[in-house]
Amino acid sequence: MAGIGFELRKILKRDNLLSLLQAYSYAAVISSGPWILSIVGILLVGILSYSVVVPSVLITQFQVSITYVIALSLVFTGPVQLAFTRFAADRLFERRDAIVLSNYHAVALMVTLGSGIFGMAAIVLLFPQQSVLYRLLLLAAFVLMSNVWIATIFLSGMKQYRAIVGLYLAGYAVVVGASLALRGLKLEGLMAGFVLGQTVIITGMVALILRNFPAERFISFEFFNRRLCYPALCAIGLFYNLGVWVDKFIFWFVPDTSQHIIGPLRASIIYDLPVFLAYLSIIPGMAVFLVRLETDFVEYYDAFYNAVREGGSLEAIEEHRNGMVETVRLGILEIVKIQAIATLVVLVLGERILSWLGISTLYLPLLFVDVIAAGLQVVLLGVLNVFFYLDKRRIVLWITGGFLATNVLLTLVSIALGPAFYGYGFALALLGAVLAGFVMLSRTMERLEYETFMMQ
Repeated sequence: MAGIGFELRKILKRDNLLSLLQAYSYAAVISSGPWILSIVGILLVGILSYSVVVPSVLITQFQVSITYVIALSLVFTGPVQLAFTRFAADRLFERRDAIVLSNYHAVALMVTLGSGIFGMAAIVLLFPQQSVLYRLLLLAAFVLMSNVWIATIFLSGMKQYRAIVGLYLAGYAVVVGASLALRGLKLEGLMAGFVLGQTVIITGMVALILRNFPAERFISFEFFNRRLCYPALCAIGLFYNLGVWVDKFIFWFVPDTSQHIIGPLRASIIYDLPVFLAYLSIIPGMAVFLVRLETDFVEYYDAFYNAVREGGSLEAIEEHRNGMVETVRLGILEIVKIQAIATLVVLVLGERILSWLGISTLYLPLLFVDVIAAGLQVVLLGVLNVFFYLDKRRIVLWITGGFLATNVLLTLVSIALGPAFYGYGFALALLGAVLAGFVMLSRTMERLEYETFMMQ
């Protein structure tokens, strides 16, 4: 998310309590806005439709359908997200702005065709008993969400953070409003409201992209050139997104931990609700991560490589490297502190929160574990972003691949051990990835000057 640091530094230069609160609030909205708006939007549709949509199982079918759309579209587009962001950033650095938009069109075309073919096969083969309208809306939602993720990651790389949050806010306002207006049409009405909201988001994003980028020609396919594509980034995007969701998939499709919802779709009520709530606790940690990474770390990072390129003294280079190390250490420590506070808040208020939401307090132990896991995920994101700045793709590939494999293994073990161990697989997989990241990051920083000069 390089670039947001300029805005944050401008706010922090005022050097008062109000500017500090403003910077962290801004970072929280930017880093968590899309996720939080998605969660809150789906929840609001369910809550406000509960007394009108009968039977209430239709609301559950809607929420589960959209959860699958979000999960599968993230995994499906994972191989493209990071790779295309890097491609666009490299072309802008080369001052070849004119080919960025034409390659975005190529990527959007391939994503649309791929998601359309995959989605069409799924609705024909897996949903034979559902209405034609439901199946068409499910297909439309999947194709639109896949394009939304690509546009979001592209605009993030291009520093259009406020626009992204604004479009998500407008889009999910439409989701809630249209779903409520069409809820008389039952499940199909709720699905149509979601599709309309996603249409607003992608239309706004495409308009923003077209307005900000010139193009020599409408479409070109340089991105798919093996030399420019970075296959490691494709694998990292797939491994990370699948790693985050694979424990949910396992709980959804193990008969003892799930129940049938609609068509082939299943859900795990015992597992899904605590995870859903736990992700709301990461907002403070995400804000700290963004502020620290994009202000202090980036300043030392730029100073280090400027000193290397311009022939700075060894003393200056070591000073900047030490500054990078210190800001990473302090940033991770602050994330841990903030998430520890969030965990303590859940420990104290968790029972009241569950009771207020009408959820059994039997979910409380799993909620505690999931809050800790969500905090570890924020720490992992911080570590991985430092590696991305240092262009250590191979290390990130090993960490994300290991996270995916251990999450599968430990989740299966936790299910075999029984309900008391649910959630520990995901948490321990994240803990292992974080510890591995710490070890590799320490070694990388120790060798940074050597590797930097040897690569010249």
